[in-house]
Order: sequence, then structure tokens, then C-alpha cells
Amino acid sequence: MFHWIEKSPQALEHGGVIAPDERLPWPQTSIMGVQHVIAMFGSTILAPILMGFDPNVAVLMSGIGTLIFFLITGGKVPSYLGSSFAFIAVVSTATAYAGSGPNPAIGLALGGIVVCGLLYTLIGVAVHAIGTRWIERLMPPVVTGAIVAVIGLNLASIPVKNMAANNFESWMQVLTFVCIALVAVFTRGMVQRLLILVGLVIASVMYVLLTNGLGWGKPVDFSGILNAPWFGWPSLSAPVFDGKAILLIAPVAIILVAENLGHIKAVTAMTGRNIDPYMGRAFIGDGVATMVSGSMGGTGVTTYAENIGVMAATRIYSTAIFLVAAALAILLGFSPKFGELIRAIPIPVMGGVSIVVFGLIAVAGARIWVENKVDFSQNKNLIVAAITLILGTGDFTLKFGDFAFAGIGTATFGAILLYALLDRGSRSNAQ
Repeated sequence: MFHWIEKSPQALEHGGVIAPDERLPWPQTSIMGVQHVIAMFGSTILAPILMGFDPNVAVLMSGIGTLIFFLITGGKVPSYLGSSFAFIAVVSTATAYAGSGPNPAIGLALGGIVVCGLLYTLIGVAVHAIGTRWIERLMPPVVTGAIVAVIGLNLASIPVKNMAANNFESWMQVLTFVCIALVAVFTRGMVQRLLILVGLVIASVMYVLLTNGLGWGKPVDFSGILNAPWFGWPSLSAPVFDGKAILLIAPVAIILVAENLGHIKAVTAMTGRNIDPYMGRAFIGDGVATMVSGSMGGTGVTTYAENIGVMAATRIYSTAIFLVAAALAILLGFSPKFGELIRAIPIPVMGGVSIVVFGLIAVAGARIWVENKVDFSQNKNLIVAAITLILGTGDFTLKFGDFAFAGIGTATFGAILLYALLDRGSRSNAQ
């Protein structure tokens, strides 16, 4: 019998490290929730755009999915669910998407996403019923740390290669991450905790002054914000269940398991709180949220790595923050004007923010190794980590007929299979 919802009122704290079962006063909690929404917004919108999905639907479903996750985990696992980049390659293949505009075969993708969510949920049920030992043996800290690090490193090319069209915009990226770094080091209290949000606002204002004011670069167009309505219903879509598309998309569930496991290990390392007993629930929550999202036109969702970066920087792990973030995301999903406001953030500024956040994700993976005292004097650990990092960072691709694994997928399965092979070999040699 699953007891999903647990009443666990959070202790009120005013400073220091804020644990998952604690919270700041509600005004500060609300502001922190806004920061998490901004941290995830770029990727949560970018992923559906790359697959031809409606970004407003993706944002709406990320908020609904986060609430589902919160309820199923009993509010014990601090996490936001956002669009997973692991679906991009397989969705593009399954739908023959050209790469721009709405995806005309979105129904095929949605059917595969729903089945992927079902498979993910079943894995979660098995973990909840049997325990975590088998999944941890399959994915020990050297593997999960490498996978978490690869997520950040694999995404690094997005801001570096695609979010600065000229030298001026590259310098704006530099200005942005320097602003965030200065806020992180030289401020105190709530301003320091809001380093991502404060740095983004400062950099955006400076960008407007330099472009709209001095004409040094592409100016910000505010017409979209002015013309968009405050409220509007997003365009929902229904799934179509096709065997070929399902076979391509459903195996992404394994990557989602690895992402979620890495998230849990990272949060455990950062907080010092053992949340492994909630691993099965976390898988189920993510799986159910993915099914709900896919059934309404949204992308597959995952525990969001960007939020690991924000938590690592702020040292605030309160799950109450994610209730606020989820509620705000739902409002954004119904507000074209708010969506246009976020879209108006200069791409180079968002690129600078992404550099910081993706870097913090990569460091969170390394922290898993440190906190779990992974012994790199053992060749099996050294080789697994080394190969995984290069496969993921270099976006190494393997094709099996029409099925392709690229980047994060190749690194994830490669790390799991390579460790199993080398671990068995090392045990045989020891006997």
C-alpha cells in the first residue's frame, strides 16, 4: 500500500542551510521559487522548441508535474520537473521533424512519451517494492556522478555555441556570469541567495542600456510583451500510439532513471540527509508526471538539473520552494504576456546564466564522487568516469537502424554497461 501524501509541516528557519523539511518565511520562500522558475525556464522552453512543441504547454505541464511529484514523494524530495533534453533526438527521429515551427507529427511523439512514462513508473514501483539495492548496484556513485556531470557538460555547447551570434553578444555573456559571480561572492543574506535572479536582472538592464540606448547591438523588442494578452488557453494535443515511435522513445525511461538517481544522490550529498528511501516514489512521481504531460501535449519531464545548480549555490533545499515554483509555472502556462516577458530576456544574457547553471550541474556530479569517496586509484572507476565524460561531452552517437543514442543517452547506457563489465572482471581477478 502506497502512502503518497504525508503531513509533514516544515520547520521555519531564517538563515543558514535550509533543509528539505524546513523553510524560510513565505515572502523569501516565494522569491526563491521565482528564482528556480527562471533557472529552469530557458531549458524548459528551449527543449519543446527544438522538438516543435508548444512552449506554453511545456511550462504549464512542468508546473503540474512538479505538484504531482511533490504529492507522490510526500514533499520529501526537493525537485522541479522540467522538459527533458533526453527526448530531443528520439522525438526528432520518430516524427521526422524538420527543426522549425510546430511539429506536424506531435501526436506520435506524445504516444511514445506516455509509454515512456508508464515504463518509468513501473521501474519506480519495483524500486519501491523491492528496495534500492539493485538500482544502486546498477548505478553506483561513480556512474551517477559521471551521468550528472555529463548532463551539465553536454548542455555546455548550447550557450557557448548557440546563444551568442557575434563578439558583442559573447562579451554580454561574460558580463552576465561575472555579475552572477560578483553577487555570489560579495553580497550577503537574501541578495546572495538570489544570485541567479539578481545577476540576470542586472545584466538584462545593462544589455538594454547598451543596445536600445547606445545602439551597440541587437535591441530588445518589447512589442511582444505589449501586444500579448494577460491570459490565454494553451494549445493542447492528444497522443497517437504508434509501435515504431514507441520503440524509439520509450527506452528514454532508463536515462530518466539515471537523471533522477543522480539528482537524489546530489541532493543527499549537498544536504547530508538520506533521501534514498524515497527513490521509488521519486521515480513514480516523475513517471506519472511524464504520462500526464504527454497526454496533454507536453514534453517528457525529469528532475531538473538546473535546480541542483541553484540549490548548490543558495544552500536552500526546502521543498516548499518548489510548490511556489510550480504554482508560478502554471500561471505562466496560462499567460502569453508572461511568456513573452521571459522570451524578451536577451539571449546572450540567458546564455551567461546557462553557463553558470550548467557548470554548477557538472560540479554537482563531481561532488557525488567526493562525498561518496569514489576511489579513482581503481582502474574500473577511472575508466568508467573518463569514457563517460568524453562520450557525453562530445555528443557521441550510436545508431541501431532507425534508433539512435546520442550524447547523454550514449553516456548513460555506456556508463552502466561498462561499469557492470569492468566490475565483474575485477571481481573475477580478485578471486
